[in-house]
Amino acid sequence: MAPRSFMVHCSLVILMSLVLAPVVNAASPSARISESISVLQAMAAEPDAKTMASLLRKAKGVAIFPAVIKAGVFLGGKYGEGLVVQRNQEDGTWYGPSFINMKGVSYGLQFGVQSTALVLVINNDKGMESFRGTQKVTLGGDIGVAAGPIGRQAGASTDVDLQAAIYSYSISKGIFAGFSLEGAVIETDEAANEAYWGRSILPEEILSIEANDARTEKLIRELERLIASGS
Repeated sequence: MAPRSFMVHCSLVILMSLVLAPVVNAASPSARISESISVLQAMAAEPDAKTMASLLRKAKGVAIFPAVIKAGVFLGGKYGEGLVVQRNQEDGTWYGPSFINMKGVSYGLQFGVQSTALVLVINNDKGMESFRGTQKVTLGGDIGVAAGPIGRQAGASTDVDLQAAIYSYSISKGIFAGFSLEGAVIETDEAANEAYWGRSILPEEILSIEANDARTEKLIRELERLIASGS
């Protein structure tokens, strides 16, 4: 990275940290799982969620961020902690979870704080592979992402062939919608993974471990309930 670019990058990281520091508290792995269940339940109650559920039925995996905090005073930043699980399309087996973080910077006139719950439906192998590595991934750059279709948009989507690697859905202040995530960066939360699995472990290995213990039972059950609602 060129010195100038490196300095700009560091400045943005520092500024984003200052913007978000007062509103972000790290969540434990168990808390993330519990909060992810609540997000799925809230989305399942929305009348437009059947389209998302139908996509989930064919998905390679799902990433859930219970709360992506967006805050700004001229310079804006967003930060969220979540998890990702992989799914075998043939037999419906789930694997994981691997814990992840989301970060992003935005510019322009912006004030205040907003919290948004996100569900990312991972549509293909390329999308899933981006969560299996240890490198940071930029949505819309390294991997394609599109706001998930809902309601009338579902039948008139510009992406009717489902070519995007990831479809994103959100719920904020009781409003369920597709959500644009262009430019957001997702990275592995190594500390959370080590805390959950009891050892240093790579995402690739995590996402080959069947999610069948008591800690993930309710999460998987909620995902299956949501999938069934879209049948």
